[in-house]
Amino acid sequence: MERIISVDRVESILDVFGSFDQNLRLTEKELDVRVLDRDSEIRISGEEEACALAEKAVEGLLSLSAKGESIDEQRVRYILRMVREGREQKIGELGSDVVCITAKGRPVKPKTIGQKQYVEAIRKNTVTLGIGPAGTGKTYLAVAAAVAAFREKSINRIILTRPAVEAGERLGFLPGDLQSKVDPYLRPLYDALFDMLGPDTYQAYLEKGNIEVAPLAYMRGRTLDDSFIILDEAQNTSREQMKMFLTRLGFNSRMVITGDVTQIDLPDDKPSGLKEAMKVLSGVDDIAICTLTGADVVRHALVQSIIEAYEKYGDKKEANRSAIPAPGTYRRRQNSK
Repeated sequence: MERIISVDRVESILDVFGSFDQNLRLTEKELDVRVLDRDSEIRISGEEEACALAEKAVEGLLSLSAKGESIDEQRVRYILRMVREGREQKIGELGSDVVCITAKGRPVKPKTIGQKQYVEAIRKNTVTLGIGPAGTGKTYLAVAAAVAAFREKSINRIILTRPAVEAGERLGFLPGDLQSKVDPYLRPLYDALFDMLGPDTYQAYLEKGNIEVAPLAYMRGRTLDDSFIILDEAQNTSREQMKMFLTRLGFNSRMVITGDVTQIDLPDDKPSGLKEAMKVLSGVDDIAICTLTGADVVRHALVQSIIEAYEKYGDKKEANRSAIPAPGTYRRRQNSK
């Protein structure tokens, strides 16, 4: 079986094939097909079903190239996953939405459908919960949306916060003054802001009070008007902290709450405020709950594999747990005879 795709621009073939044909080799390996370019044509050969999937994937990649999008390994893997799931019609939605421009002039865009829905939810709702594993861009896209809103002057302050107690460590046990104690917890937020604004601009806004990066405990007793507020690592909040944070919302403000419910560092007897909020706030007007998955990971491809491996392990562990009779069950059955 052979499929032929005509290509108007030779540059598009180069984009789709990638440096040293690495994208091409990945497509061939994943779908078990053979792909060649001949005289402005891309020829795909192999089993009929595999050729059909490869054709859809290549056409999707060509459409992204026509929009000026870069085609890398992560993008190729995502497109292949979409065509396998029968969602190739959504490929056209990718690559057209710029959230923010970084200090170095690089456009920040959602790279997956899940990220696109997340960004749209932030724009349309006053409160957005972004739930998902590491590497899905939850924090980075939220900071980009905050900087965009600040540049548009729709808000006049950006407030970034996260719980300052994680993995069993408490601030009192760390060396240095208060600022040096909280800085390690807030470093991911600093990094995102530096990327968007540049260190000099960031420092200037910080000194003027337009930007505030602080532990969650500093939010108590405040009303935050005209602000874009981001709570990061929210899975490590208690139910009391989460309620306190949500009730800080003031006029003309927006909130984004991000977290990964599979990485809770709280003691076993302390419920996560984020998990409870997902249940309590479900269905409330002007509050969106967006769930990102391993398919939305935009880091190294191995990160996606690690997440999927842990999910499978967790499912297997849960199945084994449910198969074990509750204590005393066998004894009661014996006694009932």
